[in-house]
Amino acid sequence: MARRNLFQPPPPPDTDNSAVPAGEQKVRFPNTGAMSGVKSTLKDVASNAVREISVDVIEENGPKDRLSFSDADVVKLAESIKAHGQQVPIMVRPIADKPGHYKIVYGRRRLRALRSLGIPAKALVRSLSDEEAILAQGQENTQRLDPSFIEKALFAAELSSSGYEQGIILDALAVDKPMLSRMTKVARSIPKSVIEQIGSAHGIGRRRWEELADQSRNNSIDLEQVTSALQLNATKSPDDRFSMICGAVSQMLKPKATSKPVPSPTLAIKLSDGTAIAEVKETARALTVKLSKAEAPEFAQWMRNNAEAELTRLYEAWQAERKPD
Repeated sequence: MARRNLFQPPPPPDTDNSAVPAGEQKVRFPNTGAMSGVKSTLKDVASNAVREISVDVIEENGPKDRLSFSDADVVKLAESIKAHGQQVPIMVRPIADKPGHYKIVYGRRRLRALRSLGIPAKALVRSLSDEEAILAQGQENTQRLDPSFIEKALFAAELSSSGYEQGIILDALAVDKPMLSRMTKVARSIPKSVIEQIGSAHGIGRRRWEELADQSRNNSIDLEQVTSALQLNATKSPDDRFSMICGAVSQMLKPKATSKPVPSPTLAIKLSDGTAIAEVKETARALTVKLSKAEAPEFAQWMRNNAEAELTRLYEAWQAERKPD
């Protein structure tokens, strides 16, 4: 039995359908059974097809899940694409109010490389909502690129400030609520300008970022001011730049050494004939009067016997001088 080709139009009718009662007319291709499966398959194939799109009609605005990549990274990728072609398509979605224009979902670095080469981009085109685009962007980068903790933290903070619901952010980053809270806390405590100067810092984990955030917040440290005083440009590694800032903050938090008071010079008390009868020495904790038994032994003995009475008399005299008239 010959099979009917479902992809060719049906032959012209040889009878007048108007002669057949309406209730007995049959739909040639009902949307059920095998035909429904064929339509669904064709739809899936069309949605997964890779198209070539001019890079001039693709816009890059929207939340970024990665810190800025260097020109060297773009040049290196461009050289690879020039030699081997674009192996991995980017994803874009149509812009509703700009027919023929698209917004990048993921693949910004690939798009920059293609722009530098002046060749069209191989792209998957999806009609996605903002929420669906964020999910696709987060999941693709998590699976392929393994963003660093601080990149995820910045992405989470940007999505939150843009009004995305917490559930969307959790799914996009594949994290739980406690981790999202920690990410947001770090991103809000450390200025974005400082993070951008440091870079992705893949070797710096959550704990060290949290420590820096806590130190700056609890001690009211201006990290932008700290960073401006450092020569970060001389250090190529993001991890080293992070360590430089942490070192400067730690130095600021060290207790300042209290300067010791300069001791007063020893006061020598001498009589008019030059006889040294006593020395007065002052330290941080005491004032010491030292009588010389060698120069004035009899006076030293008398002072020993009358010390209580004489010191009491001197103290009362001092108090009397302090009283107002």
